[in-house]
Amino acid sequence: MSEATPDRRPPIILAPAEGREYPMGRIQAVFKADGAETAGRYSISEWWLEPRTAGPGRHSHPEDDVFYVIEGTMSFLTDDRWTDAPAGSFVLVPGGIAHDFENRSAARAGVLNISVPGAFEELMPGIVEWFTENPPQAPTRRTPSET
Repeated sequence: MSEATPDRRPPIILAPAEGREYPMGRIQAVFKADGAETAGRYSISEWWLEPRTAGPGRHSHPEDDVFYVIEGTMSFLTDDRWTDAPAGSFVLVPGGIAHDFENRSAARAGVLNISVPGAFEELMPGIVEWFTENPPQAPTRRTPSET
């Protein structure tokens, strides 16, 4: 094994479901690589929402958020527009843009999230605490199929 240097970081290989887990009731985040492992360049995590689960609520931050839907259908708010994104969909939210995500479907949904630059995981203890005090609820907006 070679040691990591600032120019050469060790590879990360994880089996399915491996990573640092952050359970938040009906939402679970699993971090695959974070700031310490990526020299602060990006953070990669999976976000899983149980059926009919609202996300974190409309928010913005300076980092870019890249989402790739890996299972189910996730609904995304960007500025003031909601979009339903089935598995295989790609969403890029530039830093500073208000956004949200939620699972309005009857099946579990998951996204791969890349936050650029990294170190997003440093916020996770506070996010877990917030969800403990404010458990995820059902989405408030109805889709056409639910009316």
